[in-house]
Amino acid sequence: MEVILLERVGKLGQMGETVRVKDGFARNFLLPRGKALRATAENKARFESMRTELEKKNLEAKGEAGKLASKIDGKSYVVIRQASEAGQLFGSVTTRDIAKLLNEDGAAISRAQVAINAPIKSIGQYKVPLELHPEIEASVTLIVARSADEAERIKRGEDVTARRTEEEEEAAQAAANAEAMFEQRVEAAEESSAGSAADERPAKGKK
Repeated sequence: MEVILLERVGKLGQMGETVRVKDGFARNFLLPRGKALRATAENKARFESMRTELEKKNLEAKGEAGKLASKIDGKSYVVIRQASEAGQLFGSVTTRDIAKLLNEDGAAISRAQVAINAPIKSIGQYKVPLELHPEIEASVTLIVARSADEAERIKRGEDVTARRTEEEEEAAQAAANAEAMFEQRVEAAEESSAGSAADERPAKGKK
């Protein structure tokens, strides 16, 4: 399908360009989000009549996006979630969660502007791209942890899941060593007891 772009779209083109895209991409994304029009003669004439107004609105939106980017670009946010010992979340952190977090910080962001490919499902530190405007991008750092203390450790670069696993292995090794030592003492005690019983047993006289 051929469409007329109403704004710059990454990897496709600039405002006013006519480009060919897959039908599904046009119907499911470009057209419903007001990013393009079908490339008909009527719509081409319509676009030309709208061009000045679109360019004006785009310039204003770009300016606002630039201000927002300067405010939040590079900032770090912490999300506390329950997770397993291995760091797997009991749930996930979605674009909706991230947008809500940023809005609570005074940044007007929609979930559609949070450019992650899939929900976050494990603890760690993530760089989250934000598409604030077709020509303005920013990113924030999201630290997902089980506690504020753990978030600080992740921020310092510690691998908290690896550390927990090592601790578990050390504990298991210590328990195994203690068990082996206990078994050795039991065996030694049994041998000592058996020896004492043999010594105390009276010798049989000769006939």
